[in-house]
Amino acid sequence: MKALFEALRTALLKGEKAVLCTIVASSGSSPRGEGAKMAVFADGTADGTIGGGAVERKSQEYAQELLRSGGASLVHAFRLSPNEVQDIGMICGGNVTVAFQVLDAAALPVVDAIVEALTRCDEDVWLITPVQEGLSWSLGLYDSTHGLRFADALSMEDLRPMLLSRGVLRKEEPSFYVEPLVQAGVVYLFGGGHVGKALCPVLTQVGFRVVLFDDRPQAAVPEQFPQAVRIILGDYRHIFDHITITGRDYVVIMTPGHQSDFEVLSQVLTTPATYVGCIGSRHKVAATRERLAGLGFSQADMDRVHSPIGLPIGGETPEEIAISIAAEMIAHRSGKL
Repeated sequence: MKALFEALRTALLKGEKAVLCTIVASSGSSPRGEGAKMAVFADGTADGTIGGGAVERKSQEYAQELLRSGGASLVHAFRLSPNEVQDIGMICGGNVTVAFQVLDAAALPVVDAIVEALTRCDEDVWLITPVQEGLSWSLGLYDSTHGLRFADALSMEDLRPMLLSRGVLRKEEPSFYVEPLVQAGVVYLFGGGHVGKALCPVLTQVGFRVVLFDDRPQAAVPEQFPQAVRIILGDYRHIFDHITITGRDYVVIMTPGHQSDFEVLSQVLTTPATYVGCIGSRHKVAATRERLAGLGFSQADMDRVHSPIGLPIGGETPEEIAISIAAEMIAHRSGKL
């Protein structure tokens, strides 16, 4: 996402126009869901994807026509019956609505703010896309620090009910699509072993920010975790000497030993972390639950823990296990789990 908006900024700084294409509604088996984005440039190139195939190709054609004609914005619904899907060469069916926003140099302030937000990732930020043909304003932003910006056509009264959802299309006038641009919070990864090394880049690729925590000097090394935003060498028995875990944070526990896993877990369960996962066998899980009960943790506390961690895809190698863990975390983030 950040690369897409950086490419947009580069084009706008050159005085070129570009079109931002956003899926604002989808149903059926469309390849990409709401919020997928693609930027189309005057030279015919594109950045990002809204699913590939014929819909993406036709969307690029619509975007190029907007650039040639000087149009302001466009909303197009691809509503495809099974026969129409086959006729235009799509593998997936379903309905897709795409909003096309023509951006020029006047959009640089909001694009700059988007890139800055995606760089900092230190608070929740929502992106607001108008869904109305010919609308004069392009994009808006909302965060608690700055409030509502770049969207004079909206009021906080209109926007506030939309901020609790992952992505919402408001159909009444003014029509707009609201989605989280940045979901603050980090993944605290306890343990820099083989699975941890495989997991860190996978999580980074799908939009998580990773903080590695390990008590071994040879493991807590930046060169081994170049994607991590922070690396902590600390005592597993005293993790709160170094970090504060909030309700937006994820915790993944895979230290070198059962005792250190337990020490970390017993501390983490006192926090409001949104996701807690711990690696280990079912035998280890049963033993850990018994020990937690002995410390006074309730059944509800223990039920918060995803253990064995990851979706059951039969992974055996560190890389396969990493994918299963990342998949479970994505499912949790999207509200599917």
